[in-house]
Amino acid sequence: MRALRILLIVTIVLGGLFVIADRVAVGFAEDEAADRLKANENLSTTPDVSIRGFPFLTQVAGGELDEVQVGIKDYEADTSGAANGTDADVPAKIRIDNLTAQMRGVAFSGDYSSAKAATATGTATISYAELLKAAKAEPVDVATGVTAQVVGLSDGGNGKIKVEVEATVLGTKLPRPVSVLSSVSVKGDNVMVNADSLPNLGVQLAEDKVRLITDFQQKIDGLPGGIKLDKVEAAAKGVDIKVKGSDVSLVG
Repeated sequence: MRALRILLIVTIVLGGLFVIADRVAVGFAEDEAADRLKANENLSTTPDVSIRGFPFLTQVAGGELDEVQVGIKDYEADTSGAANGTDADVPAKIRIDNLTAQMRGVAFSGDYSSAKAATATGTATISYAELLKAAKAEPVDVATGVTAQVVGLSDGGNGKIKVEVEATVLGTKLPRPVSVLSSVSVKGDNVMVNADSLPNLGVQLAEDKVRLITDFQQKIDGLPGGIKLDKVEAAAKGVDIKVKGSDVSLVG
C-alpha cells in the first residue's frame, strides 16, 4: 500500500509538472507566433494569438495544431474604391476595427519558420464612417442642374443600411438629406451597397442616373494569410463581414 501511495504521488507530481511545462510552452509559442504575424503583415499592433487544444506538446510532436485563434485590432486592409458607380480604382486603405480568425489544422515546418492552416473562418467589422469613404467623393453631376452625393451611412434596421443623400437642384440645396434603405452584399473582393428603392431628388431622373450616387462598392483585399470575404450584414455600428479561406498562411 505504501508503494502504491508513493507511485500515485509521483504520478500526480509528474502530471502536474507536465501540465505546467505544457502551459509554459504554449504561452511561449503564442508570443512567438504573434510577433512573427506582426512582422509578416506589417501590423501596427501585436495581434492576440491563442493556441487551443490540450496537450500542446503532443500536438507539436505531431507537427500540427488543432486550432489557432487570431485577433487583430485596427487592421488596415488594402483597397481600391469604385465609388459612385465609377470604374476608377483609387488605391487606399480601409480600417477594420476587429478582425478575428479561427484557423484549424495548422501544420508547421520542422524549423517553425512557416505555418499554414487547412481552413479558416472569421469575422471583420468595418464602421459606417470607414465605409462612407467609398461613397463620399465630390458631388456627382447626375443631370443638368442636379448634383448629389452620399453624406451619411447608418443602421437602417432589419439588416439594411440607411443611406443619406444630399442634393442640389438648379443651384438650390434640398432643405434636408434624402434617406434611402440599401442592401449590402459581397461580390468577390467587394462589399456592395445597393439602394432597395430610389430617393426623390426633387426632379424626375432616370434610375441609372440616381444609382450613380446611391449605389457604390468598396474593394477589400490583402487580408492576412489570403483569407477572403464570404458574407456581410448591416449591424448597429457598421457592417459585419464573415471571412473564410483554405491553405491560409499564419506565418512564413
